[in-house]
Amino acid sequence: MRKWVCDICGFVYDEAEGLPDDDIPPGTRFEDLPDDWECPECGSPKDSFVLLEDE
Repeated sequence: MRKWVCDICGFVYDEAEGLPDDDIPPGTRFEDLPDDWECPECGSPKDSFVLLEDE
């Protein structure tokens, strides 16, 4: 599972956790989110997210 970070606000989408409050179950891959999905923090489009590399 990977993590993706919003380039605008820094919100992290963790595939392992999903977003249960937004009906996105744990284990949902970023690629499987709807194309019109937006950052839940700032409303930026999905293409504002970049893969967070392991440190």
